[in-house]
Amino acid sequence: MLARNRFLLLLVMGGAALAIISLSLQFLNLIPTAPMGEERMFHSVDGGGGVNLGKSRKRVLPVPHKQEPNPISEAYAYCNTPNRTEQGWEGHSPADYKLLSVQVMIRHGDRYPLYSIPKTKRPAIDCTLSINKKPSHPLMNSYISHMGQGERGHWETPLGSVPRLPSHSACEMGELTQTGVVQHLHNGQLLHQAYKHHNLLSSDWSPRQVWVETTGKSRTLQSGLAFLYGFLPNFDWTKLTVRHQWSTLFCGSACDCPARNKYLEEEQRRQYKLRVADAELEKTYADMARTLGLLTRQLRAANPIDSLLCHLCHGLSFPCVPTGDDGTGGCLTMAQFAVIRRQQLEDEADRRRAGLYHKYAILAMYPYLNRTASKMERVAKGSEAGRRPRAGGEEVFSLSSAHDVSMAPLLSALGLEEARFPRFAARVVFELWKSPPTTQGQPKKGAGKGDKSKAKDGELFIRVLYNGEDVTFHTTFCRSHDRHASHPLCPLKNFLSFVRRDMFSVVNATSYQEACYKRPG
Repeated sequence: MLARNRFLLLLVMGGAALAIISLSLQFLNLIPTAPMGEERMFHSVDGGGGVNLGKSRKRVLPVPHKQEPNPISEAYAYCNTPNRTEQGWEGHSPADYKLLSVQVMIRHGDRYPLYSIPKTKRPAIDCTLSINKKPSHPLMNSYISHMGQGERGHWETPLGSVPRLPSHSACEMGELTQTGVVQHLHNGQLLHQAYKHHNLLSSDWSPRQVWVETTGKSRTLQSGLAFLYGFLPNFDWTKLTVRHQWSTLFCGSACDCPARNKYLEEEQRRQYKLRVADAELEKTYADMARTLGLLTRQLRAANPIDSLLCHLCHGLSFPCVPTGDDGTGGCLTMAQFAVIRRQQLEDEADRRRAGLYHKYAILAMYPYLNRTASKMERVAKGSEAGRRPRAGGEEVFSLSSAHDVSMAPLLSALGLEEARFPRFAARVVFELWKSPPTTQGQPKKGAGKGDKSKAKDGELFIRVLYNGEDVTFHTTFCRSHDRHASHPLCPLKNFLSFVRRDMFSVVNATSYQEACYKRPG
């Protein structure tokens, strides 16, 4: 008991921000049982052990520590306040390796809350864009101007009717903020600098070389456009086709999977049982509801963490309500959120132990990972020595503008269970590399003129990066690979085997169809 009280005291002293880092799915059934639907936040995943991966690799996951993570720094890391000094490890490789393709999934940037807290004032945030507001970006003015010409682009239905810029002086629920736009202008420019020396895309890139897809929410479409504006060497509407993904899982025509929904339902039951057994958590929610003059169930439905996170990220005071004759009134406190965050951390540990979410994630993200693998195979085939290039080139850059409920299962499916929960404007990057050609059969001494050595085409490798950090050797498919081999990268064949067969071993199957439809027992 003493240890627990000391732990809570540390969290309370951390003040201003604790738990707000994410909205725990245990309170709200936050992962959709069907693959379409509104984004909601899955709660955070704390980091685990780190490994020194050599000169070309940064420590990818936090070093184990005995002290509890500082709740303030965690919360601000989730806010992801734009920082122009940020460094990323995208584009790093051994000398003479050729970058063949890059595929990126991003989470949308900072947004207005999806929920309002009853009886409190909504956060006063202006969602119009201006170079005179902070944070800003050197590309802001030209970006605003270019977005006004969007009718020149090609839009899949229903994206043509979605606004290309946030534009309300009083933000609408879920609307992208100027901070969110700046986050992705920054990210796009960061990756532009990382890849420009690799000649991934020339200034006269062709429409076939770039693939862009987004869900139908304005915040994902606008985030994707901001990223592209910072990334492309020459932003040209006439070359862009923006494709619509109706599912937050980006599963396209392969979304039907009954077993996936079964694992999700089991995960939600696990979460519910853990939560209702926590008497301290229930008391805290009752106290918060009493302060606001609400029923406890009304407070949960209003999701106060979402709104309070917005207050924190934008430097606003937490809301209060006037004191009434019935004794209600006052302000929500950090001590209350310390209890909520403590329960979230316990749930995260229990979730990893139970493994139900990982099974859900495997089936949820197979379609996206399979498309990723197929694109890599096509580009690799087109790079083979002696093959005539296709007119217009290969698809060398893909962007999927998504939500936290897209990226969280992607991280889990890859085996990155210790990776931190996707912050605003988080990014997962898949890079395809080719080693220099090697020479086989050196001519023997005194050999005739006809005896020549043969050049062998280079080998293919994959890198996976999360928010600029190389996490390749933490993935399931490359965790056991010898990173000190002659090629210090992960062979593409490891990834292909994982996606096409190995990943289904977790659910005792050998294919997606079998995993989705096999009968229990």
